[in-house]
Amino acid sequence: MNLDLRACLRAIPEFQAWPEMAAIFERSGSRPRPDWELPLVSGEAVGGDPACLVYGAAALACLQISIILVDDILDNDPRGEYHTLGIGRTSNLALAFQAAAFRLVGQAPVPAIQKNAASASLAWAAHATSLGQELDVQNLKGETNYWKVIRAKSTPFYGAALEVGALLGGASPDVAGGLRDVGILLGEIIQLHDDLVDAFESPANPDWKEGRNNLLVLYARTADHPQRAQLESLLPQIDDPAVLRQAHQILIQSGAVSYCGYQLLLRHREARAWLHRLSLPSPAPLTKVLTDHTLPLLHLLQTNGAKVPPELLEVAA
Repeated sequence: MNLDLRACLRAIPEFQAWPEMAAIFERSGSRPRPDWELPLVSGEAVGGDPACLVYGAAALACLQISIILVDDILDNDPRGEYHTLGIGRTSNLALAFQAAAFRLVGQAPVPAIQKNAASASLAWAAHATSLGQELDVQNLKGETNYWKVIRAKSTPFYGAALEVGALLGGASPDVAGGLRDVGILLGEIIQLHDDLVDAFESPANPDWKEGRNNLLVLYARTADHPQRAQLESLLPQIDDPAVLRQAHQILIQSGAVSYCGYQLLLRHREARAWLHRLSLPSPAPLTKVLTDHTLPLLHLLQTNGAKVPPELLEVAA
């Protein structure tokens, strides 16, 4: 699939003339990127032609790269491209990848009405994500703000990914809009999954030390439970592996993991209900995408001896 994406990008003259752009794309695509396949999955679900859908996949790949380039700068990520290229050049490359996303949709071999609708979806995602990044850098506190930032920053990409694939696949605006709503729920599921992974990462993830709104850490620090004060006392030494292990146990014992699982299951059920209402020709790949993002939680609960909700077992069955 990545070979097809490369072929789409190589048709853009600026991509050929800009070695750093090609290098960043190659590095980004050097490991599996399930997110890039989402327009293919939603397009397949509505019966679309893969030869048209690949342009949507390439566009969403470019949009995601542009988002990551900027996000790494905002988060001071030690892995960011800006450490090598500098902030100015990296910002230019982020703009270039965002522009490439729109050009790729414009090259898709589909009627103009479909391309225009797909471009509008991309524009919404790019603009909404920019607002989300602006909110995120303010490091707003509390669960209400957690969901506000997530819905602004983390979900538009996934909503557009499914909507663009559906539109290029020939779906009606109503079906494409429904899949956009499924994508938004998927984005929330993926963020919950990422929070889970980050909270249990070793060495300690920056979420512990920089006060970022990780839902599990947020719950354990604010919910009324007997170990809340103990957790606060551990935070200054969270880089100590033994202290981090204690904090991980508190996440489980306080109900933080269960709460994350509950929120994830709510969204999984709502997304499945959307897929049922849309009556897609081939919904199985989308159903699999949703289910695959619940399995890490099940594995974590089982490996740590935590109670596994029966509903989660039913989803994973």
